[in-house]
Amino acid sequence: MAPQNSIHPGHGDELDIPSALEGAKEKPTPYWKRLVANNVGLLLVAASELFFAFMHLAVKILNSIDPPVSTFELILVRMVITYVGSIIYMTATGVPEPFLGPKGVRLLLFSRGIGGFFGLYGIYFSLQYLSLSDATVLTFLSPICTAIAGAFFLKESLSARQLLAGLVSLGGVVLIARPPFLFGGASPDGERGVTPTQRLMAVGVALIGVLGATLAFTSLRAIGKRAHPMHSMISFSGQAIVFSGIAMLVTNTKFIVPTRLTWLALLLMIGIFGFIAQILLTMGLQRETAGRGTMAVYIQIVFATILQRIFLHSTPPPLSILGTVIIIAAALYTALSKVKEKGQSLASGTSRAVPNQADEEQALLSGPPHED
Repeated sequence: MAPQNSIHPGHGDELDIPSALEGAKEKPTPYWKRLVANNVGLLLVAASELFFAFMHLAVKILNSIDPPVSTFELILVRMVITYVGSIIYMTATGVPEPFLGPKGVRLLLFSRGIGGFFGLYGIYFSLQYLSLSDATVLTFLSPICTAIAGAFFLKESLSARQLLAGLVSLGGVVLIARPPFLFGGASPDGERGVTPTQRLMAVGVALIGVLGATLAFTSLRAIGKRAHPMHSMISFSGQAIVFSGIAMLVTNTKFIVPTRLTWLALLLMIGIFGFIAQILLTMGLQRETAGRGTMAVYIQIVFATILQRIFLHSTPPPLSILGTVIIIAAALYTALSKVKEKGQSLASGTSRAVPNQADEEQALLSGPPHED
């Protein structure tokens, strides 16, 4: 007679007691790992904004050394690195027509490059006379301007509230510019030696840069999925190299050859950090929702203010802080309204071609843009 505790043939394989016990003993995933896993895109976007802030800091420092490095040279050096990196990437991954882009969108890519150059020139020039935080926040006017341009040229919807947000943001610009005819002369500012006239001129050039960025982003919206995102980067960096080189020749601007290790390090920092920031933002926006991506992009103003305090030993005056809050609030409202509108159109069953969010400039398509 067989023992009662024996296992009959065929039944022993049905219950894998050791495996069940092993599964029960598995330790839960640590909270910090789950937190990182659930916010990878957000963290990548935030990291890209930190690199952008450091890049702007390098531009600011190079503008202040003697002799100062010209804005055109800064653009040239940065975009040569970006162009080479983009060509290497497109060649390695087999992206077709890397230099001119697909037929049918080449004119749009050209207008994207022109707008990108002026957008970049606007912020780099303004950093000569504006604080790091003020120059950064003025770029956040681009989402509002692009929403208006999209309504006029691409027949996109634009609400009265979004127009009101645009008008309100102009009040923030006035507080940052602080024109003498309104504020009666120089006000306390972290930028020593900058006259009210120079400050007003810097804000004016920054606004021209905003218009350039608006042209670039509107062109991107029109291109949509008809070109690879890297075609945008090639057009942007290639034209920036050409235009900045021509501008240096026409204006007889001397090319400053680095004679100190600090100069060389800062120049390389602009190019390398800018390219790294683009890659991180690409990866982050591919993994993140539009609304959360929008929130992460605006963290750059926090980084800019911190870096300004640590490295430049200055803090924004109260009027600049108030202007910053106004502009960011208006830009956030505009960007998130677009996100909500897109969600409602999808819920109602309508659809439209949405461009790939795969590089820093295309962040605008569902959130605030970058033309850094």
